[in-house]
Amino acid sequence: MMKKIQLSIALLLSVLFVSAQNKFDQDRNAIKSLAGFYKVTFNYAETFSPDDDYKFHDRHRSSAKEIAIIVEDSPKKIVIQHLLVMRGDSMIIKHWREDWTYEDPKILVFDKEDTWKNITLKPEETKGKWTQKVYQVDDSPRYQAIGSWVHVDGRSQWISNSDSPLPRREHTERSDYNVLNRRNFVYLTPNGWMFEQDNKKIVRTPTGDKLLAQEKGLEEFVKVDPKSFGYAQEWWKTNQSFWKDARDIWDHVFASNTVIKLAPKVDNKLLYEKFFAANAQSVKEKWSSVKNKEEITKIINSYLLKG
Repeated sequence: MMKKIQLSIALLLSVLFVSAQNKFDQDRNAIKSLAGFYKVTFNYAETFSPDDDYKFHDRHRSSAKEIAIIVEDSPKKIVIQHLLVMRGDSMIIKHWREDWTYEDPKILVFDKEDTWKNITLKPEETKGKWTQKVYQVDDSPRYQAIGSWVHVDGRSQWISNSDSPLPRREHTERSDYNVLNRRNFVYLTPNGWMFEQDNKKIVRTPTGDKLLAQEKGLEEFVKVDPKSFGYAQEWWKTNQSFWKDARDIWDHVFASNTVIKLAPKVDNKLLYEKFFAANAQSVKEKWSSVKNKEEITKIINSYLLKG
């Protein structure tokens, strides 16, 4: 009898392990499906405010071509770099980056005013979950959120919640709020994927948070013919070593600081302007990896604030 019970337990554990492994593989496949060649449409609209006198801002609509490239693929980490493709296929702008990490205990939580705090999560908070770490065009932090991928009825979806700085479309135009609380939905579609958002525009002060307005966001990624991305792929081959070195230096900065606080401008220049200029110079002068890292470290240190 005891042997039968032991055999049943062993069989059950084996089934559970296979099920968990299948789920893990499904998660990885879903994340890797985010890479590709896309036409992207951006649609945002404010939907509600608790203040009757609040004047809703105009809806934001735009579109672009974008290539999303997997630049790192290990079992528990997948890194995808996005590039904006403009003027047909003749102008490339390094866009945002997303790192997906599995059961990752470390997360950078946005506070306000270009400040992020390093937080360590408990094992029960990360079990079976993936963290999406989103970075700015210069690979500085934007927001990080943890959630579970769900695969049911042929649908794959990931849901999370996190705070972030103002989006680029409003960063230089608005000062009436300082935190965007995001509820993110990432799900695969027959033709690509959708990034759906239920956002809250928050005024954060030492006395607490106040809701200014709510917003609905839809970013739809629709797959298109890769043939129109030839220059973009060549551009990345030429520039990728600089940005690999940038990721390495930023990783060291994140690991070495409990708080990351960045100056908005130095010498009247934004951080990404310094990075893009260094990238161009690195390619032109054929800098070594050592030279890249020296210059990148200097740039970051000039913007990194203490305390």
